[in-house]
Amino acid sequence: MKIAIAGAGAMGSRIGLMLHEAGNEVLLIDRWEAHIEAIREHGLIADFNGKEIVAHLPIYSPEEITQSGEQVDLIIALTKSNQLDGMFQAIQSLINEQTHVFCLLNGLGHDDTLAKYVPKQNIIFGITTWTAGLSGPGKAKLQGTGEIEMENIVPAGKEFALQVLAVFQQAGLNPTYSTNVKYSIWRKACVNGTLNGLCTILDCNINQFGSLPVAKNLVETIVSEFAAVAKQEGTNLDQAEVITHIESTYSKTTQGLHYPSMYQDLIKSRRTTEIDYINGAVWRKGQKYGIATPYCAFLTQLIHGKEALLQAK
Repeated sequence: MKIAIAGAGAMGSRIGLMLHEAGNEVLLIDRWEAHIEAIREHGLIADFNGKEIVAHLPIYSPEEITQSGEQVDLIIALTKSNQLDGMFQAIQSLINEQTHVFCLLNGLGHDDTLAKYVPKQNIIFGITTWTAGLSGPGKAKLQGTGEIEMENIVPAGKEFALQVLAVFQQAGLNPTYSTNVKYSIWRKACVNGTLNGLCTILDCNINQFGSLPVAKNLVETIVSEFAAVAKQEGTNLDQAEVITHIESTYSKTTQGLHYPSMYQDLIKSRRTTEIDYINGAVWRKGQKYGIATPYCAFLTQLIHGKEALLQAK
């Protein structure tokens, strides 16, 4: 299968590399100039569970794709949420009526964005437990293992989704075909909607947050807001299970020593965050459905205030 990775950062590098190693024709698309130059000059260099792998993959900026004349069977969306629309605006030349998109972004509302560029029967959604990091431009650190859950968002897309499933199986990406990926997306959004913003505002890791006396009430209240909005969209979240899942991440033996991605983006790198596609999305949807979401609204505004103070870009 010919596959484009739209957003070839840490996770894009992992998935692109594993698909390439399985014999697929993979091209990378990214905006980080130093990353593009490094991969062109030296290849994508990966520490893959302690073994160095060098993959010479073609890589383009979004603007270069227009000039390349490339066409692909599948685009895997792995940008930041706030970059998704801009990326697809720039790479429309890649897309024809047969092109499918597999979205693996965190957050909510991406189906509306992608439906502007491809028919809904050509859209697959998923979540992943794989992890990845970049130690520098063109250098990926890929440790451990993970899984991917996927599902076509309308019934007509199932045939191609199963083809993608088979390709991912051959690449060792451990995919499963879901019958309710929307539930899993909302469940993961609850994790991000609590830990990302709260750890960023409180300047702490997950374990430190979980040790706070206020942690339980904050998590329960935010999850209840997510659940109320999700119900309006046909997804009934098991709030007790979701809260237990979030609390399981507090341990130092699981994810407790980790600083969430929003913290790393804003506090460490001074980059704007994905808050508008997590708590901000619940706030907007709540306004649409007449549901009060004061904690999500307040947290969204606090993060935007922090972005302004830190002059995030």
